[in-house]
Amino acid sequence: MQTKNIMIVGVGGQGTLLASKLLGRLLLSKNYDIKVSEVHGLSQRGGSVVTYVRYGEKVYSPIIDKGEADVIVSFEMLEAARWTEYLKKGGVIITNTQQVNPMPVITGACEYPKDLQNKIRESGINLDAFDALSLAEKAGNAKAVNIVLLGRLSKLFDFTQEEWITAIEQSVPEKFLELNKKAFLLGREYEV
Repeated sequence: MQTKNIMIVGVGGQGTLLASKLLGRLLLSKNYDIKVSEVHGLSQRGGSVVTYVRYGEKVYSPIIDKGEADVIVSFEMLEAARWTEYLKKGGVIITNTQQVNPMPVITGACEYPKDLQNKIRESGINLDAFDALSLAEKAGNAKAVNIVLLGRLSKLFDFTQEEWITAIEQSVPEKFLELNKKAFLLGREYEV
């Protein structure tokens, strides 16, 4: 099997690391060789965070280069735009339509870019953009955006819903389990 590459990108505090841990746990349970690499920008200051998840028969490096990502899962629109050059031809970006203002926008030094969805689509990229925040809130907590996005990502895999739920059970504290299961199912079942 050819190595597959998934990038999970967002802003510090959005749960990108939990999402990569959960995905990694599931892939390991399916006997793939897997490498995960986390890059923390100023994550505690709302900076960019990216996680590389590479899996296949044998994976030698945890790093994904430009033009190699099969899928980019983005927790925020500007982060989706920031990482487009890493997507391979024919790949897909799954993104939350939420906008999180970076520090230069907060301070007034610049404006949040307008019409990012159309700009990304016009560049020929397959963009699956939806309001994951609303679905997370419907599940019971805005912080469940990460699990809603994994639910959406799960549609690209042949793994059963039960296998994904087992990975959630192994990755999430008991008191948040039902919330996260609901968030996963809302993301998996959502139709654009």
